[in-house]
Amino acid sequence: MSRFSSPRLRSLRPAAFGADPAGERLARIQRSPHFANGSFQNPLGARTRPSGSALEFAKIYFRKEERVRRTPSAPIPVHATTLADLARPPASGLRLTWMGHSSVLAEIDGRRVLFDPVWGERCSPFAFAGPKRLHPVPVPLAELGPVDAVVISHDHYDHLDLPSIKALAGADTVFAVPLGVGAHLERWGVPADRLRELDWHESTDIGGLTLTATPARHFCGRGLRNQQHTLWASWVVRGPEHRVFHSGDTGYFPGFQEIGAQHGPFDATMIQIGAYSDFWPKNHTDCTPVPGAWPDIHMHPGQGVQAHLDLQGHRPHGVLLPIHWGTFNLALHPWAEPGEWTVDVAEEVGQDVAVPLPGEPFEPSGVLPDSRWWRALSGPIARPWRRVGSSAAAASPFREGLDLAGER
Repeated sequence: MSRFSSPRLRSLRPAAFGADPAGERLARIQRSPHFANGSFQNPLGARTRPSGSALEFAKIYFRKEERVRRTPSAPIPVHATTLADLARPPASGLRLTWMGHSSVLAEIDGRRVLFDPVWGERCSPFAFAGPKRLHPVPVPLAELGPVDAVVISHDHYDHLDLPSIKALAGADTVFAVPLGVGAHLERWGVPADRLRELDWHESTDIGGLTLTATPARHFCGRGLRNQQHTLWASWVVRGPEHRVFHSGDTGYFPGFQEIGAQHGPFDATMIQIGAYSDFWPKNHTDCTPVPGAWPDIHMHPGQGVQAHLDLQGHRPHGVLLPIHWGTFNLALHPWAEPGEWTVDVAEEVGQDVAVPLPGEPFEPSGVLPDSRWWRALSGPIARPWRRVGSSAAAASPFREGLDLAGER
């Protein structure tokens, strides 16, 4: 037995670290076609550690003017009537409510699916440290009402939240998670018979919906020893009338085309567009990542819109809901930049995008929330994705997304 897995050391491990897969769960992991050389493998090679020196990162991170840009100038407002709005069934059969960061309630064909619920005050294993919420939760989790399925994309703290899972564990909710993540949930009180633990390309049926785990380009880990023994995933949810896609965390990769060809097109996608690296520290054409960058495992907004179009057969279709931004300060880029950049590129390529306040429900087939509400809380946004003196097409951040991700 490893000295790290002894019963005594496991008993001292903080609950928020979760649990390591063992027994038949570990055996199933080791049989996965996506597991090799002792760890899960990405569909396309990816660096999972920041580039550059820690000293240079600290200089940028703690510079006063940079800190000001990374936080809103006033409290972020939340939608005031979320619960009342949710009490009315969606007229179209599909409604999305962004609760902040990557947490989304999807009401689809009479069922309710909650993606990556993070209701905790910090995305951290500790209550006293770590990134803190920039806005309150729109509604208390206890008042949200019945949820048919909780879907987890991966086990990082800003996607898998111990307090939220414990609050949901006592309900009749079924949890759909990537392979290995069930070990965490069982430790936190979720019964094994309410877990659906999937490898990529596997599906489960919950209440008439088909949930499929699809590939993503990311990594995993919660404790001091991250062995890549829990999988990360994007998710497809298909109902009798509608289908949606949630990206989880991912770098851009060609697999979006394959997912779209097999499972799309989608009425709506929820795409990660925040916590990307600053690709252009001096000018827009300098593509050298800055220290602390995550160029392989998170997308910038240009790549996010490109991913959406890949999923839709390379054409504007459905609605893009940007996620993984606005709620926590997790990167060096200005706080409001992901929203501004996403709306710019979506307008230029003719793609419908919804940018609701946290807690503001909308139906993709109806009127979309499109106010740039963040501008009232942000300093000037430099918009470095637009080149001075160039045409609108050349200046498009989507154009640059194509260049970076591989133009077709």
